[in-house]
Amino acid sequence: MATGRTHRPATRSRGIPEATVARLPLYLRALTALSERSVPTVSSEELAAAAGVNSAKLRKDFSYLGSYGTRGVGYDVEYLVYQISRELGLTQDWPVVIVGIGNLGAALANYGGFASRGFRVAALIDADPAMAGKPVAGIGVQHTDELEHIIESNGVSIGVIATPAGAAQQVCDRLVAAGVTSILNFAPTVLTVPDGVDVRKVDLSIELQILAFHEQRKAGEDGGPDGGPPSPAARAAAAAVTGHRKGPDGDVPAVMPA
Repeated sequence: MATGRTHRPATRSRGIPEATVARLPLYLRALTALSERSVPTVSSEELAAAAGVNSAKLRKDFSYLGSYGTRGVGYDVEYLVYQISRELGLTQDWPVVIVGIGNLGAALANYGGFASRGFRVAALIDADPAMAGKPVAGIGVQHTDELEHIIESNGVSIGVIATPAGAAQQVCDRLVAAGVTSILNFAPTVLTVPDGVDVRKVDLSIELQILAFHEQRKAGEDGGPDGGPPSPAARAAAAAVTGHRKGPDGDVPAVMPA
């Protein structure tokens, strides 16, 4: 069986702060782009700008890795790529299962960045019997009845949930019971997991709502141009988010109970 289930990247044992861990993929992405252009060295200022952080923070982050640039030369790009990849656990193969092969799940399966970043899609799983055997990204979809066997036989420790919200917790529970200890959740719901299981949530609607907030602030503090009343479009957007509409007696639920 694969050792990925019981072995974790070295970051936690070495006491690297979570905020630093969260920035390491940003540095790695910028460094990989430099490596592809055959750039041998990079200054902290250049790399920080490419990663979207300030150079002082970058230097502090790299100090946790034991990596210090050479004055007047900078950082060795290839060595940093290796160092960060090792800290993130990307120097080994991580088999991943994706559960829920709808539009989003299929898009994730077709994403070419997994293999180049140390991840292998070991299986695609869906509850719809009609999907069984259907090839997606060159991989045959398997039914959820096979979930536990798939995880066991592939040594899977990372699961991706792309199911509807109502099914996500049950899928999560099965993944955890089968030995999965890290979950990337695309379902629009909060998952409950036991200690020792890590969950990262990706909610596109929340990100869009945050952008809408900033757009509203640009237009005026009250939502309208120059601080005026919110526009009809803004009111409609707010109603869509809150589930309310304006009635003759004020705000009333957009969907009235029977």
